[in-house]
Amino acid sequence: MLTVFSGLFYGWRMIAIGSALRILGGGLHLYGFTVFFLPLSRDLGLSRAATSLVFSLARAEGAVEGPLAGYLIDRYGPRPIMLTAVLLSGLGYMLLSTVDSYLSFLLVYLGVVSLSFGAGFMHSPMVLANTWFIRRRAMAMTLISASIGLGGAFLSPLVALSVHAWGWRRAALLAGIGFLLLGVPLAAMVRRSPESIGLLPDGEPPGHPKGATHTQPTLEQPHFSAARAMRTSAFWMLVFATTFRVAGLGAITVHFIPMMVWKGLSAERAALLLGAFAFLSLPSHLLIGWIADRVPKPKLMAVIMLIGAAALLVLIHGEGEQALWLFTVLFTAVESIFPVSWALVGDFYGRKSFATIRGVMSFFYMWGGVVAPVAAGAVYDQTQSYGSLLPVLVAIFLLAAVLYGLLVKPAAGAYS
Repeated sequence: MLTVFSGLFYGWRMIAIGSALRILGGGLHLYGFTVFFLPLSRDLGLSRAATSLVFSLARAEGAVEGPLAGYLIDRYGPRPIMLTAVLLSGLGYMLLSTVDSYLSFLLVYLGVVSLSFGAGFMHSPMVLANTWFIRRRAMAMTLISASIGLGGAFLSPLVALSVHAWGWRRAALLAGIGFLLLGVPLAAMVRRSPESIGLLPDGEPPGHPKGATHTQPTLEQPHFSAARAMRTSAFWMLVFATTFRVAGLGAITVHFIPMMVWKGLSAERAALLLGAFAFLSLPSHLLIGWIADRVPKPKLMAVIMLIGAAALLVLIHGEGEQALWLFTVLFTAVESIFPVSWALVGDFYGRKSFATIRGVMSFFYMWGGVVAPVAAGAVYDQTQSYGSLLPVLVAIFLLAAVLYGLLVKPAAGAYS
């Protein structure tokens, strides 16, 4: 039987692997691909709108494939999905270094690079956290979620240096090799569940009731199917609240630098503020994840959405750079409740069909992130101002706060 490593529950090794894969995917793709944006556009003779369309299509692709990806993860476990994603990402970036037209760019990016990225790098690590932990679920998911920023902080600058030194094509080739050399061994070490190696969630001794601690009573764990979950009001309240949150977050993050320039900062100072936003997301994630394991998650999420609405009011009415720094610090909390919301899904619906439920939810809420940034750009194009957009974002954040605050765990009679 496998035991703990260096005195720690084996599940923390799974969290380390999931986090490492998120760092790899975040550094080389989610953040790293922005490094390729301008040189690739110039080389292929593309407008920025044409290049941006590829990213929007990739996000829509992730939304459409979410339910199928979740089903496959629940059916076969995270490891084969992670291995597939690593192999396709590595091969995709190597092929990307050879594209010579917009059509070939579309085919490689959508048909290879992005095809299983969400399933392997985004969904699967969260499934690991939900499967291996119950009492520490929020913190486990927080560590995985926060790790993406580390990839942006440490790997993306290496991508930028490679592009500067050798050109974007050779840098893309190296990124593909990096995916394969680092990602394949990591994914191969994944274990499906604590039960698969004779352990229990949270490291409880064999024979100890699941979910129990030495000082707490046994916690009954729900086992919802995706169809049964969709028949609960909590499912749809979570979907709508998350759609509102993702829409507001997407509009702000995509237009962050233009908004700061609109408020009077130089482009250089705005970029510094964006860097601070990414840096502060790590301690924000960790703090909120620590709190989430100790307080009711729906109330915590409602409070954070109220903080997000307050941050937007600071952006609307504040003057000077200090107000923009205050907005930035406060707004990091909105991004940091992603893992808390997924921990809540695990609390409400259990471990058995978590990936499928997550995939179905993603199919609905991801469209907020697709539509909102485009709508924000259209508002600015028409008015040369974000002034009419921001009050709308305040309103949808307040709606999200209400929906989160009203969430109640589905009744025990709904368990299967």
